[in-house]
Amino acid sequence: MTPEKIWLGIGFSAQALFSARFLIQWIASEKAGRSVVPVAFWFLSLLGGALLLAYAVWRRDPVFILGQGTGLIIYSRNLYFIHREKRAKQGAHRG
Repeated sequence: MTPEKIWLGIGFSAQALFSARFLIQWIASEKAGRSVVPVAFWFLSLLGGALLLAYAVWRRDPVFILGQGTGLIIYSRNLYFIHREKRAKQGAHRG
């Protein structure tokens, strides 16, 4: 298997992960009966985005690199906010 085919496999897998986040969000929203963004959405965004960034770097595509790199900052920040809120709630329950 050539490096080109391996990287194409990584690229397609990354895109599948990244796209799956919308399916997860849709299912969670249907269950809740309102629009929600589950934590899994952000983890799939981060993992898919990181793999897409690696693929973009391999392709040397500056537009793709900028887009995915910026997205990773946003996904990470949202996960940080979720973690911080969860910690605050746990602290409030303890004391």
